[in-house]
Amino acid sequence: MKVIFIFALSVLMSWSSFAADTGPTAPAAVDKEMQTARAQIAKKDWTAAVATLEPYTKANAKSADGFNLLGYSYRNLKRYDESLVAYKQALTLDPKHKGAHEYIGIAYIQMGQPAKAREHLAALDKICTFSCEEYRDLKKALEAVK
Repeated sequence: MKVIFIFALSVLMSWSSFAADTGPTAPAAVDKEMQTARAQIAKKDWTAAVATLEPYTKANAKSADGFNLLGYSYRNLKRYDESLVAYKQALTLDPKHKGAHEYIGIAYIQMGQPAKAREHLAALDKICTFSCEEYRDLKKALEAVK
């Protein structure tokens, strides 16, 4: 019995290592671009982040994370209309994207539209099972406006 278990385990382990090598090579390039954008955002180099993320989102039109970070970068440049377009695209791709709900809510607050921010807080309340950081951050931002 022990021999059968060891054999089965070794077969399963060999399958998983084979599967890890069969993926496409494109994600590595995608990951590199996103890493670059995240590093630019960490440095608060919003212009560079936009320059990285605009072509990235054109080439990766199904990346909700890419559109969310593009919206975040636009928002920090005070380019609110463009940030809303990017956030809405992220939410179209992934209606439960917590980061996009938080960030679009912050954009609405900055634009003087807290009622729209509350809509995204309500969405986060439904998405987050036991609260979440995005919900708490947006709630705190809304409370600061009162």
